[in-house]
Amino acid sequence: DDQSNYPSSAPRTKLSGFQPNIEAIAGYSPDLVVAAEDTGGLVHGLQALNLPILIEPAAKNLDDSYLEIKQLGVATGHGAEADSVVARMRSQVGAFVASVSRPARQLRVYHELDNTYYSVTSATFIGQVYKLLGLSNIADSATAATPDYPQLSAEYIVAANPDLIVLADTKCCQQDLSTVAARPGWGAITAVKSGQVIGVDDDVASRWGPRIIEFMRAIAAHVRQLEKKAA
Repeated sequence: DDQSNYPSSAPRTKLSGFQPNIEAIAGYSPDLVVAAEDTGGLVHGLQALNLPILIEPAAKNLDDSYLEIKQLGVATGHGAEADSVVARMRSQVGAFVASVSRPARQLRVYHELDNTYYSVTSATFIGQVYKLLGLSNIADSATAATPDYPQLSAEYIVAANPDLIVLADTKCCQQDLSTVAARPGWGAITAVKSGQVIGVDDDVASRWGPRIIEFMRAIAAHVRQLEKKAA
């Protein structure tokens, strides 16, 4: 669909991933349609046209991600390759977890989804990465209408005083250390004072495929830096 942009060599279409058009999809005569949910009667409409569809909901944790990769492998006739991908991911995750020393005082992290301060808790697959690396997620203590992806306030974030700020809004909102430091009151945050404000690719930090390893590698590297300073 129009949101699928990796790898760069993959074919692109103008099909909407948010408002799927059954007739437009059928026009491509797909061997398989993969969707995150049954939007607007998508499943019934495609089945009526004898087009196979596989629903893979948004992964809530790494185990969900592993399972869906395997399911996609089986559905596309690449089961063995998918098993290899998952085995490699599990091994890399284990190595990253073992690479951090976990100091006596848990390091605090704030993950920013956009510049209106939406974040993630440990109940999400993104938050699980931080938890596995021994970080304390400041969003876990927040009360919000959307508990897994709460919108925090600037005051809450400043008071929580994170040691590490991860910006997953470098593309959408052009955020970086300088823009964060310019926010009123944010200059007093430990992460800002120490320069531990890092930008990550918005897509890599929000999609639950094999590239989650790239995200975890970057976070683990910065956690090790922080641990050395704290030692």
